[in-house]
Formats: sequence, structure tokens, C-alpha cells
Amino acid sequence: MYIVTGGSGFIGSQIVSELNNKGITDIIVVDSIGKGDERYKNLCDCQIADYYDRDEFLHLLSAGKLSNDIKAVLHQGACTDTMETDGRFMMENNFTFSKAILHYALDNAVPFVYASSAATYGSGETFRESPEFERPLNVYGYSKLVLDQYIRRILPSAKSTVVGLRYFNVYGPKETHKGNMASMIYQLYRQLQDIDKARLFEGSGGYSDGEQRRDFVFVGDVVEVNLFFAGGPVRKGIVNCGTGESRSFNDIAKTLISILGKGSIEYVPMPESIRGKYQSFTEAVLTSLRKLGYDKPFTSLEDGIARCVERWKA
Repeated sequence: MYIVTGGSGFIGSQIVSELNNKGITDIIVVDSIGKGDERYKNLCDCQIADYYDRDEFLHLLSAGKLSNDIKAVLHQGACTDTMETDGRFMMENNFTFSKAILHYALDNAVPFVYASSAATYGSGETFRESPEFERPLNVYGYSKLVLDQYIRRILPSAKSTVVGLRYFNVYGPKETHKGNMASMIYQLYRQLQDIDKARLFEGSGGYSDGEQRRDFVFVGDVVEVNLFFAGGPVRKGIVNCGTGESRSFNDIAKTLISILGKGSIEYVPMPESIRGKYQSFTEAVLTSLRKLGYDKPFTSLEDGIARCVERWKA
């Protein structure tokens, strides 16, 4: 039995799907699907054993009523809205809830693989998993950092796998429900389909128009990294999960325009609301990931976008 929190979300649902592809259907999905929430569609083509709302799952945890045959916990559940300003809400979802699941996993020697974020680094230009480079720009980034800090203190005494994956800019199929929090790759795809224009920010942070750079990682690779650490020998650490190569927003727009055969680029001013809170550059340092044993190459931006467009147009 596998537990996937946030299992109806973008990454969680694709972990469920990949487990199914491996012949595994003994999966507990934990999530909170509310009124009008269309994330359920991400699971319609999946097979699972059970579904629990977050609060119901916490009750089962505290009552000791979960199955004794849990093979791994893949913890993707979190509030991922980087514009959320309610600190109490963010910390309850991303820190307190995560601690409860972590201690269940540790007490039962169950591998615990969880989603951290490159938002922990803030506006720096060195993306190495070390405290001197960690300066989050918003409460979302802080909620992820404080969990990482908590886990760092536990790692030396942990007897089972505990791995935090600092996701960089993940993109791919099944993210359409995320609205404004969907990847820029999907948002630019929609713009080109709807208005024949890809709107990019004017220059900022020392970068010229559209030349702000991010490490864009295909969701299929993120799923593989999760499942790699969920199995095998005991591994412990907090590691980056990105390609190790930054690419510009111009690169994305030009690739989409080439694939779609239409469209142009328009540069627009950056909104005041995100100035000073915007990461103009991210690029994962993969040394720690490789040292923990993950050695597969990552999908190129061009190949990843092509695979996405094929799915989005279907």
C-alpha cells in the first residue's frame, strides 16, 4: 500500500498514474477536493484503493488505524499558491500537517518522500541545499523552508528513508486546474491558442525582455525521482529536483510558436504586486541528488514542451 497526499493534484495524480503503470493499485489518496474543484478529473483514469480527506486522514493517523502494510509515503499535499498571504493557513497546511505524516513514517520505518520547493532560495543566484543560500521571498517559501529545517534536525537519527525534493519549475499535463498557479509553459500555450500572443515580462533583475531564466523540469521526471527514492535502500537528504539548466522565457515562447505554427511575443511590465518577490533566475545544483544515487538524465525543454502540447491539444 502506498500513500500519496495531494493525490488529485498536478504531481500527485501523475505519481498515482505511474504506480498504476507499474501494476500497483493499492494506493491511498489523501486530498481535500472542495466545492467546484475539478482536480478529481486528474484521477478519473487512475485506480486507487481508498481516498481520505485531509482531516479524516489525520484522525486515522492519531488513532493508529492505518494499514500496517504501507510501503511508502509520497507527500505532495500542500498549499502551493505563492501569492497566499494567510500565514496561519499556509503553516497549518505545509508544516503542521507534514510533521504529522513525517512522524507516522518515522515511527513505522516507512520511506517518506516529500515535496519541498526552490522557493526556499528566494532571489539568490546559488541554488545549493545549504542554509546560507536560503532566503525565501514569501510565506509559501518559508513554510517549505521551516519543514526542511525541522527535518534536517531529525535526519541523523532517522532509521528509514526521508528525502525532501526541492522542486524547481515543474510543468506538464494535468496542471490545467491550477489557474494562475499553472506553469508559465501552460499559460503561454493558452495565450498563444487564445490571442496568438505570448506575453512575457519586460526586463527585470538585470535581465533583458523575456530573458529571465528558470529551471523548467518536466513532471514525468519529477515522478521518476519520487518513485526512485520511495524504493530501494535507506536514503536521507534534502535535494534539488530540477534539470540543472536554466532556460529563458523567450526560449519557451519561441518553442511553442514553432510547434503551434503561429503567434508572436509581446513584452509587458511586471505587476507592482510581485516586484521584489520575483525570482528572475533559478538553476538547480544537482550534486546532492546525484550523490544520493539518482543518475538519470532529465527531459530537454524542447522535448518536454512537445509532449505537453500533444496532450493539451488532444
